[in-house]
Amino acid sequence: MKPGIHPDYREVVFVDVSNNFSFKTRSTITTKETVKWEDGKEYPLSKIETSSESHPFYTGTQKIMDTAGRVEKFRQKFGSKAVAKATGDGAAKTAEKKAAAAETKAAEKPAAKKAAPKKA
Repeated sequence: MKPGIHPDYREVVFVDVSNNFSFKTRSTITTKETVKWEDGKEYPLSKIETSSESHPFYTGTQKIMDTAGRVEKFRQKFGSKAVAKATGDGAAKTAEKKAAAAETKAAEKPAAKKAAPKKA
């Protein structure tokens, strides 16, 4: 490797601020803070929001954020459609609408024929 062009690859301590879980690994991250580790040495410190200890994929639990706003918005937008689909009423309502549309078209056709002038 050429000297002077690569970042400093060293041991760094990462701390998950959501549950105070910390681990030491190697990284090239630059930090301003340092921390004294279990072995008595000082290492650069990097604070992170999510790690394998707090991420839902690894823990099997999910944090629900802002559920009231998002769920209510979904229910307002799709609530009646989702309920109709779940109960099976959607197909019956669609059939009723199609039948009503066919009746209106059938009623309009004779009226349209009478109004049209006859060709000689």
